[in-house]
Amino acid sequence: MAQEIYGQLIEALRAGGRAAVVSRYAADGAISKRVVAEADAGAWAEAMAAGGLPDAVVDGPVAAAPTEGGGLMVVETYLPKPRLIILGGGHIALALSQMAKLVDFSVLVFDDRPSFANRERFPSADEVVMDDFTRLFERVRIRPTDFVCIVTRGHKHDQECLEGVLKGAPPAYTGMIGSRRRVAIVMKQLEAAGYDRAALEKVHTPIGVSIGAVTPAEISVSIMAEVISVLRAGPSGGAAAGCDIETAEALAREGGGMDALLTILDTHGPVPRETGAKMAMTYEGRIIGTIGGGCAESGVMQEARAVIRGGGWKTTEVDMTDTAEEDGMVCGGHMRVLIEKI
Repeated sequence: MAQEIYGQLIEALRAGGRAAVVSRYAADGAISKRVVAEADAGAWAEAMAAGGLPDAVVDGPVAAAPTEGGGLMVVETYLPKPRLIILGGGHIALALSQMAKLVDFSVLVFDDRPSFANRERFPSADEVVMDDFTRLFERVRIRPTDFVCIVTRGHKHDQECLEGVLKGAPPAYTGMIGSRRRVAIVMKQLEAAGYDRAALEKVHTPIGVSIGAVTPAEISVSIMAEVISVLRAGPSGGAAAGCDIETAEALAREGGGMDALLTILDTHGPVPRETGAKMAMTYEGRIIGTIGGGCAESGVMQEARAVIRGGGWKTTEVDMTDTAEEDGMVCGGHMRVLIEKI
């Protein structure tokens, strides 16, 4: 069941927007799960309302609410993997694509030259599109969660790309490379063409954090630093956080043989993993993901084996204070962990 559910989750996230796994745990041990995509407005609103139920505990991307008769409802919210759209295929684009993959972005590269827009040049990119820049809006659906970097070879193409971006819903970030003179020319021409001044002022240009970057690699560092700062700030100024997407992806690929699933529901104080972190395990001890490692994880695994034998689900409190003192760790908080048989 875990492999199927998390496979559905990953597919929903690839379509853009957030997605959630909504789980109901009955007092008799029965478990039901479903995936809800943000695009399904009605189902999404219903799922998000769980966080407002009386006595619900909401900790970051997880809402856990007791239900009638001693059950539990848990809503885990996941964010799509951030996508960096690189417009231009030159030296900076090459370094930028590599840096973006290093920090776990998906990458789309768009250029109008066959010798630049190809898999041989960008082997790590998730998608490479070769077409005229004026066809950007037709070829690429830019989502509100995307990060767009315009790094073409001239202000003519910069303008074409920025026009393409401005035709749709604004992405999370738009940055454009170029000297102040080159940028000023583009902005003046677009404003004269009727594009909204307020929208133009939101473009990050000159692109990147000012670190005195010179080489393509250094420039890519400055650009990704700015992109990450926008990503982590979130749409409302608070840190953008989602549940453990890396473990969810692993479960979608290879979760079929797992026996138990462990999820951190909420935390207090310093702990090694955040709320929403997950770990799947077999009875013999093969694991996918982690909820922190060390003695605390070992103890929870013993409890998980009992759940595997008996079925159903349970929650357990993990006090890491004593463990932290013994092992000399900085972690010494508490976390509540949900254990369920798969």
